[in-house]
Amino acid sequence: MTRISRRGLLTTGAAAGVLAASGLPLRAQAKRGGRLRAALSGANTSDSWDARTHSDLFMIASAQGSVFDNLTEVGADGTLKGELATSWEATPDAKTWTFNLRQGVTFHNGKAFGADDVIASLQMHVAEGAKSAAKPIIESIVEMKKITDHQVQFTLEAGNADFPYLLSDYHLLMYPAGQIEEAIAKGIGTGLYKVQSFEPGVRMVATRVDSHYKDGDAGFFDEIEYIAVNDNTARMNALLTGQVDAINRIDLKTEALLKANPMVRIQEVSCNQQYTFPMLTNVAPFNDVNVRRALKFAINRQEMVDKILLGHGRVGNDTPIGPANQYFAADMEQNSYDPDKAKFYLKEAGLSSLDIDLSASSAAFEGAVDAAQLYQASAKSAGININVVQEPADGYWSNVWLKKPFCACYWSGRATEDWMFSSAYEEGVPWNDTQWGREDSERFQDLLVEARAELDPAKRREMYTEMQQILRTDGGVVLPMFANYVQAVSNKIANPEKVGNLWQMDNARMAERWWTA
Repeated sequence: MTRISRRGLLTTGAAAGVLAASGLPLRAQAKRGGRLRAALSGANTSDSWDARTHSDLFMIASAQGSVFDNLTEVGADGTLKGELATSWEATPDAKTWTFNLRQGVTFHNGKAFGADDVIASLQMHVAEGAKSAAKPIIESIVEMKKITDHQVQFTLEAGNADFPYLLSDYHLLMYPAGQIEEAIAKGIGTGLYKVQSFEPGVRMVATRVDSHYKDGDAGFFDEIEYIAVNDNTARMNALLTGQVDAINRIDLKTEALLKANPMVRIQEVSCNQQYTFPMLTNVAPFNDVNVRRALKFAINRQEMVDKILLGHGRVGNDTPIGPANQYFAADMEQNSYDPDKAKFYLKEAGLSSLDIDLSASSAAFEGAVDAAQLYQASAKSAGININVVQEPADGYWSNVWLKKPFCACYWSGRATEDWMFSSAYEEGVPWNDTQWGREDSERFQDLLVEARAELDPAKRREMYTEMQQILRTDGGVVLPMFANYVQAVSNKIANPEKVGNLWQMDNARMAERWWTA
């Protein structure tokens, strides 16, 4: 099998309408040539080509979306397809997976790609001292076996029906075996674009590779330039003045300025991007489930959607599984703003009032500080006094997230339930930003393992629904809203009718999927 379907195909809304109305060419008419310049957020001076460290858009788009490849790729329509793998099959228990690899592929330095590269690239994530968010995925593999130069077999410690999806994770890029340090230093992959220059936290320039295996299907620009612009006003100005062709994460408050420009169009993509307030469940007072419940009823979710997202999203229910997921529990009772219920749970915790700090920064999401202040105002009625600590954007992900007991955060969501839960809610994983574990819910952790190996869709739905209910009631994340991806593109650039909704900017693959109009 080479393709797996899932629920929730993307519609581009206004973007598709503008594209059709303007008569811009569709994918079938895409031609090679031109240059893509994009101003992107999420860059840091500590950025490198080591995918184990990647966490935000700038490096995801530069690495997975341009210079490197994975074994599998999530398409714009949500289906899974082969990238460096051409096909795969599993034993009936989903425990042993055999992948057939693409032949005739070379790295940018001329080395041929094969099974040895796959094994070496995956073993990086479990090497001694390695800090990789994808470590839990690779730790679940008990044996990696080279069958032939172009066939590799993985045996898992337990069955996993979603395993091919996990190999599309942006951390799991393919590097040349025996040359990994050099590949990290220089950016040597098998992707459509070869690095010409790279200044961490500043910019990346790459040129199109000739005779690539994706010729005719992807990679239409001759050159790409990604400029690191973490400030949203600066990104918007760069687009409006013609310095760049595309930007991510527009400032919703100034959306009208972009709409008024006839040379620019806005892409709005409904997705599972979630704006959250995680609390460390192993730190007082958040180790008390009744305090967590009080905080869930002390937030006005609809007000957040109206005032922070300006309607560009929907209310969340304290679980990371959204409508784009196959097993989204749409009928689950909604946590809503109820100061009296919040007071009740405070009383259950033995408290008459609560004083806490909430760290926030625009690095977490656009409007995070304003959102924290709205939370502060709504919680007051419940006797919860929130002190909003405005943190600097620079260093937020290394100094605040995972370290401060209560903070603002965002997640892009994941294509499958297990991928999302095992990234952020499985006990002990690096990005578990609430330290949620067996002490909080043994049942949740057991279900996570059981559901992963279950092949019956009806049984999986039951399990994932129960897990969503556990998080809604007892979890350490307050998830008030799902935010649409709202990004802007010059009319000099064309894109397909379907734009990916897994990550920003067409799954961060605009360099592969878009072209010069």
